[in-house]
Amino acid sequence: MYPVLFHFGKLLIPAYGVAAAAGVLLALFLAQRCARTVGLHTGQVWNLCILALFAAIAAQRLVLVAFNFSDLRAHPSWMLGLAMIHHPLLAATGALVGAASAAIYARWQRLPLAATADALAAPLTLGLAFEQFGALLAGSGYGTETTARWAVVYTNPLAARWSGAPLGVPLHPVQAYAALAYLTLSLLLLTWLPARKQPGDVAGLGMLGAGIAMYLTELCRDPEGYGSVLRGALDGPQVAAVLLVLAGGLVLMKRNRKREVEGNL
Repeated sequence: MYPVLFHFGKLLIPAYGVAAAAGVLLALFLAQRCARTVGLHTGQVWNLCILALFAAIAAQRLVLVAFNFSDLRAHPSWMLGLAMIHHPLLAATGALVGAASAAIYARWQRLPLAATADALAAPLTLGLAFEQFGALLAGSGYGTETTARWAVVYTNPLAARWSGAPLGVPLHPVQAYAALAYLTLSLLLLTWLPARKQPGDVAGLGMLGAGIAMYLTELCRDPEGYGSVLRGALDGPQVAAVLLVLAGGLVLMKRNRKREVEGNL
């Protein structure tokens, strides 16, 4: 595939970084539309997204420096790269720090948490779709070997050097599976947002759907470097997927219980 889109002299422009950046921009603009749909102040939602984004990037860079200090000290310009590496540890760190920053800002600005989460559900899954498309181009998070006709074969040495992708081996395009799943989920959430019965429903469905998509696609992803839980029964992303499904289910159950109580009054 194409881990590098083009060069500016010695500066490489990675495909993963460009795709991730495009996903972020589209998600930001979609968040503005969703904010208007649920009746939130678009300026506050924009500020929340920017704050969460920069907090997530800063946290990922700190983790990257901590684990690759000697390499980055020898090549400090690498720190200026766009999404230089795709790794579940970096993704988890950015997601946790970004979510915490968004929640703190929302409480400070007195934004309703449930409605804010609803407005961000479709943009976040859209961003994930673009992130996985970038991973497909770069060879990051590559799939297991397959004989399927739609298999992807990586031949660029940079895919092996940057992401560890095996060269010349037919692999499941698991990143494409995940991208299609997240894109479909984003469209579903965007369609359901104006018709939601109460705040929190869209966010709950988003967590539930994202968890299911993550768990199923991990079955076709090479588990190397993703951790092992329960003697190899699960890897790190699958554990996160299970937690997402449980969290989404709890949110939807809480909303339904609240609706039943209000209906009985």
